[in-house]
Amino acid sequence: MVKALTITGFGINCEAETGAAYTNAGAESTVIHFNELLSGTYNLFDYDILNFPGGFSFGDDIASGKVMSNKLKFRIMKNGKTFIQELEAYIDNGHFVLGICNGFQMLVQLGLLPNISGTYTPETSLERNNSGKFEDRWVYCKVNPHTKSPFLKNIDVLPLPVRHGEGRLVIKDDATRKKINEQNLNALIYCDKDGNVTEQYPQNPNGAEFSIAGLTDPSGHVFGLMPHPEAYLSPQNNPDWAKLARHSQTPDRRHTGQVIFDNITEHILSKKQILKY
Repeated sequence: MVKALTITGFGINCEAETGAAYTNAGAESTVIHFNELLSGTYNLFDYDILNFPGGFSFGDDIASGKVMSNKLKFRIMKNGKTFIQELEAYIDNGHFVLGICNGFQMLVQLGLLPNISGTYTPETSLERNNSGKFEDRWVYCKVNPHTKSPFLKNIDVLPLPVRHGEGRLVIKDDATRKKINEQNLNALIYCDKDGNVTEQYPQNPNGAEFSIAGLTDPSGHVFGLMPHPEAYLSPQNNPDWAKLARHSQTPDRRHTGQVIFDNITEHILSKKQILKY
């Protein structure tokens, strides 16, 4: 059984949908308040994947994900380690981490994405949308065919909703830009409905560099994205579902956000089965 842990608290508000996505994928889903990890009530290493859902942690009062990322970085756990130390060991031991929207912002602030240097030093940032407003719309995302991320296996183009005010990915410098492209860490890219990558608004809803909607780290074990796959677990979540149904074009789960959770659950399960023999 694959065990998925999803944290909530402090303004995170998409934990129920994220937990449901793993249940749908056949995983054992546990949703807890972040303080329950810090206190030692739950052990991070009992779980295969840790999820940072979307929401508005600490009201985005300073910058999206900034306060929560500092809590993750500096808070001392009951075992005497900081949470970021625990998280580094968790990743180094082959576990997986997913950050969605506000969760992606946290991972970027922490330096877990893209983490080209391996030192957990921030190399990118998520800034205010070029439109100057909160974007609440559906977009199309194209998967980089060369990505190592098991989250995105066998996906080409996927429609997903976005809802954020600070989703514009800004990259530290030219050297980092080059390495992101060379190592195919730009795992998910905004595109038009035909899969053509574009920087044009509103297809690129925030003005992100290279139209990046999601990043992975070099190992492929850490993945973060601004769109919300957990908000598209059923064809009925699609705003055009009635029209699609009338034309017998209702998408199956492989063409909804559910596929990302199915992929990682299947990948972890296959790894566990190999280790048994």
